[in-house]
Amino acid sequence: MATVIRFARHGTKKRPFFRIVVQDKQSPRDGRFIDHIGSFDPLKGEKSVVIERDRLEYWLSCGAQLSDSVKNRLKTVRRTWATQPAGEVKAEPKADQA
Repeated sequence: MATVIRFARHGTKKRPFFRIVVQDKQSPRDGRFIDHIGSFDPLKGEKSVVIERDRLEYWLSCGAQLSDSVKNRLKTVRRTWATQPAGEVKAEPKADQA
């Protein structure tokens, strides 16, 4: 079974909220998923990305592929991983934005 890590849209009209889920590649976007590993709220910006680092690493080691949109959002989170312990990771705003 080919798996992919992607966003599943939740929330109401014009108030989107995304879960980061592991799904079978052929499942619909908001369909059944295997594992829920994080969330993203675009209304709060990039600092609202929350992801379980150990579950992400586990699924990547099992061969799951990142979707393009999740890959772009995780670029900001991965920069902070060197300074934080494993577990749940939250994106921090850049120093020049604070």
